Amino acid sequence: MGPQEMVERALELSTADDCVVIVDHDSTANLRFAGNTLTTNGVSQSTRLTVISIVGGATGVVSRTSVRDEQFPDVVAAADAAAREAQPAEDAMPLVEGGVPSAHWAYPVFPTDIGVFSGFAPALGESFAAAEAGGRRLYGFAEHLLTSTFVGTSAGVRLRHDQPTGRLELNAKSADLKRSAWTGVATRDFTDVDVAALDASLSTRLEWAKNRIDLPAGRYETILPPSAVADLLIYTYWNAGARDALDGRTVFAKQGGGTRVGERLAELPVTLSGDPWAEGVECAPFVIAHASGRTQSVFDNGLPLAPTDWLSGGTLTSLLQTRHSAGQSGLPLTPGIDNLIMRGPDGGRSLEEMVAATERGLLVTCLWYIRQVDPQTLLLTGLTRDGVYLVEGGEVVGEVNNFRFNESPVDLLGRITEVGASEQTLPREWNDYFTRTIMPAVRVPDFNMSTVSQAS
Repeated sequence: MGPQEMVERALELSTADDCVVIVDHDSTANLRFAGNTLTTNGVSQSTRLTVISIVGGATGVVSRTSVRDEQFPDVVAAADAAAREAQPAEDAMPLVEGGVPSAHWAYPVFPTDIGVFSGFAPALGESFAAAEAGGRRLYGFAEHLLTSTFVGTSAGVRLRHDQPTGRLELNAKSADLKRSAWTGVATRDFTDVDVAALDASLSTRLEWAKNRIDLPAGRYETILPPSAVADLLIYTYWNAGARDALDGRTVFAKQGGGTRVGERLAELPVTLSGDPWAEGVECAPFVIAHASGRTQSVFDNGLPLAPTDWLSGGTLTSLLQTRHSAGQSGLPLTPGIDNLIMRGPDGGRSLEEMVAATERGLLVTCLWYIRQVDPQTLLLTGLTRDGVYLVEGGEVVGEVNNFRFNESPVDLLGRITEVGASEQTLPREWNDYFTRTIMPAVRVPDFNMSTVSQAS
């Protein structure tokens, strides 16, 4: 039974007042490598059926993988029964009315396979040889995921989205394993991944690391690369729900009640946005909600998405909204979008140009193990990893020890003194969950490296 048939069968079987059915078909291909050698490769496929039954404004949600034909009645009946036993949902709304079905709704699913690496794998092999000759060891993995999502409702919605997601993480180590450098890229199909250039950049960083410099904790002028900026702003985005702000739970709550929408958060005219059609980071142009939460509602499934500015010219313009929370806040309806884009003023410099313009400061590679300390200020803590470098007179003079940092990305927005050119990047910490980002490097005059870390 194909995904489209699964949707129609579940809708037909449901005896609830209303029903939403979501079918996700996932296919994955991956390569893993260590010590300049390919170690494993594999492919997999799975299908998940989610049935959301609605009775009198109450919902019942049942989600199962690998549902056989004879199991369909039991899955749908379980969702219907759960809805009849539940209390009415706080976010209950009429379902989104169906419009024109997706043009490719009826097309078969074409899963990804190992062939997605047909051009990438030979180039990776050449980089293994170059690294071996240069006394480096390459470690990492490449993964490609294709998710075909089908959303059908009793209100007539029939929408489909095919989402390719690719990522490469590449780690280089010296032959004695004492020096390490990391890089990563996001891609839709691996045809745009230049492995040789990535390996060359890692080789340069390993050379920088031959000179070791110990520095104490403190506040340093710091250049954060696009990857680190993405990790900080993704966490900010996840905490930008209008409902939580209205409840006074987050940094976006206004003192005395309401939200901070309309307040200027950044001195520089930066824009933070989402756009389902942004080149390279395209994502679903409609709401897909498997369950209701603080920033999404199952009742909004199929709602069209539009390009949205979260920050515009440095001012907070929007928060993550469901139809229910928009009614509470009186603000425009701005549902979440599965990408995040930050841009500064035109003419932003490259990371290399920003380094060359630095008299003395730190260049960070990436951040990891990021955790929230205080939701009221969005104070985060985390560690640097795989290379923090000292810049003097516009040149990198050596690698310094790692640090634990304590910073609020919202506070950082108000202290940034330079925003570089934006580029597609891969967050290090959150790339299991969020890969579609376009970010600049930024300069912070006083980044808080709170303690020295022994992490390598």
